[in-house]
Amino acid sequence: MRFYLRSKIHSATVTEARTDYIGSVTIDEDLIDRTGLEEGEKVSVWDIDNGERLETYVIKGRRSSGVICMNGAAALKIKKGHRVIIAGFELSEKKPVTKAVLVDKNNRFVKYLTEEEMENESKSRQ
Repeated sequence: MRFYLRSKIHSATVTEARTDYIGSVTIDEDLIDRTGLEEGEKVSVWDIDNGERLETYVIKGRRSSGVICMNGAAALKIKKGHRVIIAGFELSEKKPVTKAVLVDKNNRFVKYLTEEEMENESKSRQ
C-alpha cells in the first residue's frame, strides 16, 4: 500500500487567515466537490509564496464564495493573499485517478489539470 495524490487545488489564493479559530482550512464547497475532498479530511497545504508546508483538515466554506481560509495556528504561517496548493492523499494498492483543479485569482474553477500538465509543472520548476 502507498499514499497517492488524489485531490489537488492548484494556486488558490488565501482569502482569510483567522488565528481565533481552533484549526483547519475552510474551502469553497464548489472546489471541495470538484476535487472529491471531504469535510474533515486531512490535507497538506503548501504555500507557494513562502515555502511553508503544513497538514490540517477541511471545513466546508460557503458555496461559490471563493473562500480559502487558514484557521488557527496555520494562520500564523500562511497569510491572506498567499497562493497555496491544497492536496489530499489516498492510501491504496493502486494509483487512483487524481482530480486536480486550477483556479483563478478569485479561486474560481478554471480547468481540470491532466496528469501531463501536472508532470510538466513539476519539471518546469526543477
